[in-house]
Amino acid sequence: MTEYRRFLRRLVRNYIVGSVLAVLCVGGAVISSALKLPIGGFDRIFIVLLVSFLVMISLELLTFARQVRPIRGLFLKEHPSLDEIRDAYVQIHRLPALSVLRIMGPHMLGLSVPAILLTLWFIRIGWIELPVYYIGIAASGAVLVAGMHALIEYFLTDQAIRPLLQLVSETGERLHGERVSLDGRVIVSTQRKFQLSAFSIGAFPLFFFVLATQIRLTVTGSPLVEDYWQWASLILVFGIFFSSLGAWLLSRSVRQPIANLEQSLRAVRTGDLDVRASDLYSDEFSRLVSGFNHMVQGLSQRQRINEQLLQSYFSTLAAALDARDTYTAGHSQRVAEYSMLIGRGAGLGREELDLLNKTALLHDIGKIGVRDNVLLKDGRLTDEEFEQIKKHPALGEEILKRVEPLEMMAPLLPGVRSHHERYDGHGYPDGLAGTDIPKFGRIIAVADAFDAMTSDRPYRSGMPLEKAISIISEGKGTQWDPYYAQIFVDAFYQEKEKPEAPPYRAEA
Repeated sequence: MTEYRRFLRRLVRNYIVGSVLAVLCVGGAVISSALKLPIGGFDRIFIVLLVSFLVMISLELLTFARQVRPIRGLFLKEHPSLDEIRDAYVQIHRLPALSVLRIMGPHMLGLSVPAILLTLWFIRIGWIELPVYYIGIAASGAVLVAGMHALIEYFLTDQAIRPLLQLVSETGERLHGERVSLDGRVIVSTQRKFQLSAFSIGAFPLFFFVLATQIRLTVTGSPLVEDYWQWASLILVFGIFFSSLGAWLLSRSVRQPIANLEQSLRAVRTGDLDVRASDLYSDEFSRLVSGFNHMVQGLSQRQRINEQLLQSYFSTLAAALDARDTYTAGHSQRVAEYSMLIGRGAGLGREELDLLNKTALLHDIGKIGVRDNVLLKDGRLTDEEFEQIKKHPALGEEILKRVEPLEMMAPLLPGVRSHHERYDGHGYPDGLAGTDIPKFGRIIAVADAFDAMTSDRPYRSGMPLEKAISIISEGKGTQWDPYYAQIFVDAFYQEKEKPEAPPYRAEA
């Protein structure tokens, strides 16, 4: 509660500072001129102002209490929930805009409406001698005072809330392990803030001058007062137009680089680290854009290094697995190359091809858990030994589940587990059929079978490539997915028809 009380003291201080500045700038000049007006019943005018002030304070205090209720409630509880902390955090961010509404609402209307009604009543019963149009002048002055006060209060409150926001954010992390933030949510847009601020700065002095001149002409009894509003209205129209245009141009000059950076940030969030923000600005935004581009360039370089390290890790792991059996050396790498050939033919995207490559490299990782006397046996396997071999897809999935972070390995698991499933449902370990078999499993099954058939074994030589392709073609729809099998067959014959084509199998 100590920080909350300190925050309230800052708000009260800011409120007093804003009120004094606004009253001194506008109210002082208007009131000093109004004192020279031929007004009777100043003692009763004081009563009007006192009653109106009490009404204003009552309404404003009630409104302020409602605005800070979620914030105050947070500091009254020892262990607030995360939702309560988030609600308080958002409400603190809304306080600057709410201060404007409070001043232009309960503050201004709470003073002006009772004052106008009481003054009209006192004029009617003869307690105050005052021309009725003076009330309109006073009401205009109240709007100017409130507008300037609201402008000052907004920016003072915007600074006052920063320490409290930091405290609330740290409270969320301390109690619930989550540092709360707006996460990109916009409470007040920069464009609106600049437009209203620039318009107010340009228009308020003009309105003040017109109002003060009207009072001055009335006090001095100048004959110019009769046609004053004819030329004053023209000045106001041009002044408001220029203020509005200037505010729009200023907000646009700020909004454009922000929009440029937002667009680039959205691209980065989707994984595009080649994006660069356009450096078209000569002010401080040039530094911001340059810093952003340097940051993204660094992230892009780091990502390329990480990708190279990760690819090297997968390739090394696959090579270590293949090294257990000199007769199958290079098997995982070749299966990965054949799988990529099928994936490109099927029109897979860059990310899917990368995941397919990693899955194919590790498709036999489960063989780590198979005994050497079974895995490296020269002759035919017994039924019991074959059952041991058949466990390697599920074992490979279990091994990869233990690699952290799990979300990085998760896309590889279905292909590793299902690369020995058959399209007709007679495969293992789950007996899946058709498109129930994961896509990567169906692709790797074709590639794995082709390399197994064409590779030499201690007990047999690899069959000719054409024969293996013929078997793949005949097994479409039974052992292998007909779509992916046909892509592989077509790729083989296309490669064969090329003049002086290198061997189909890529050993490197």
